[in-house]
Amino acid sequence: MRQSSCPQPDPIEREIEVALRPRAFIRDGECFSFVNGLEAVASRIVHLIDNDPRRACALYETFLAGCTAKANELDDSSGNFGQFAGDVICRWIKARCAGDCDRDETVVMLLGWMDDDPFAFFHDLEKQVVEAFDRSGLVPFERRVRSRFEALLAVAPVPGALLGDQPHYWRRHWGAVLRTIYLRQKDREAYIALADETGLTPEDCLALAKLDRETGRSGDALGWVERGGELCREDSRVWSARQELTKLQCDLLAALGRTTEALAIAWGEFERHPSQYTYADLMRFVAEPDRADWHGKAMDAARSTDLHTMIDLLIFAKEIGCLADLIASTADQALQDASHFATEPAAKSLEEPHPELAARLWRAQGMRIVDAGKSKYYSAALENFEHAKRCYERAGLTVEWERTVRLVSDRHFRKI
Repeated sequence: MRQSSCPQPDPIEREIEVALRPRAFIRDGECFSFVNGLEAVASRIVHLIDNDPRRACALYETFLAGCTAKANELDDSSGNFGQFAGDVICRWIKARCAGDCDRDETVVMLLGWMDDDPFAFFHDLEKQVVEAFDRSGLVPFERRVRSRFEALLAVAPVPGALLGDQPHYWRRHWGAVLRTIYLRQKDREAYIALADETGLTPEDCLALAKLDRETGRSGDALGWVERGGELCREDSRVWSARQELTKLQCDLLAALGRTTEALAIAWGEFERHPSQYTYADLMRFVAEPDRADWHGKAMDAARSTDLHTMIDLLIFAKEIGCLADLIASTADQALQDASHFATEPAAKSLEEPHPELAARLWRAQGMRIVDAGKSKYYSAALENFEHAKRCYERAGLTVEWERTVRLVSDRHFRKI
C-alpha cells in the first residue's frame, strides 16, 4: 500500500493544543494553574534547543500563535499568561540562534511581532529579548533598531494624536532598546553617544557607572555616580535611581579605600530614611570594633520612624527586647491599623519570650479583618484568633482571651 507523503504532525503540537484548552474561558483564579500546565509542555521544548533547535523553533512558533489565539479567552489580571508568552518569545530567539538560522530573518520576524502586539506580550521585554540573542544576532537587531530610531528623529509630533502614536514616544522606546543592546555589548562609547544625543538621565549615569565598575574603571564609575547624583537633585521623581546611585557610590568609595566617606554617606541615608535596608547598608562600612556603638546610634536615630518600619528594623537587627518594649507601649488600635506584613513577623518573634505581646499582635490581625468585613479573609482571621488564644493561654491570660471572644461576638454577632 502506498504511504502518504504528508508530514506527520509533531506530537508536542497536540500537547500544546490540549494545554491551551481552546474555547474554554480561564478565570483569573484559574490562570496560575493554567499557566503552570503550559509551562509543563514548554519545558519539554527547552531540551530541544540544544539537540534539535529547528524543531524547537517550529514548536515555539506554534505555541506563540496559540497564545495569541487564547489571549481573548482568559482573564490575565495577574500577568502570568503574558509573562509566559514573553518567555516563549525569548526561547524562540535562543532556538533560532542555536539552529544557526538567518539572524537578519530572525530580527525581521521579531520586529514584525513587536509592531503587531495587541496583547502586549512584548511590554517591558526589551532586556530579556536582548539577552536571548547571541553576539552575531545582536548586530542586525542593533542595526534595524538604530534605523527606526534615527528615522523618528526628524518627525514632528502630531497634534491630538494618542501618546503611542507620537514620534517622541517611539523615539524613547527605541532609544531604550538601543541602550539595552549597548549594555549587553559593553559598548560604552556607543551608549555615551546615544545618551548625549537624547539627553543624559540619572538612569544612564547608573548604567554607565555599573559598566565601568564591571570593566575595572572604578574612578570613571565614581564620576558617573556623582554626575547622576547632581541630576537627581534636579529631579525629585527619580527616587529609585537616586537610591541605587547612593549605594553604588558607597561601594565604589570603599573599593577605593575611602571607607570613612562611604560611612558618612551611608549614615546620612539612614538618618533621612531609617529602615532595615539603610541599616544593612550602613553596617557594611562599620569596622568590627565600632559596630556596637554604631548600632546603638542607629537605634536611637530610628525612634521617630513609623511603626511598620520600626518593627521591621528591630526584627532585622535582632533587637527582640526593644521590639517587646515597642509593642507593649503601642495601643491596640495602632497595632490593628498596622499592616500584617509587619505585625505577623513580630508576633512570631515574640511568641516564645513574650507570649502576652504576641497574643495582642495576633488578636490585632484578626480584629482588623472582621472589623473591615473582609469576608474573603475570614479563614485567615480564624487562624489569627487561634494563635492569639494559644498565646493568651501560655501567658496565663485566659481572661483576656474571653474578653476578646465577647468583643467579637458583640460586634459581629451576625457573622457565623
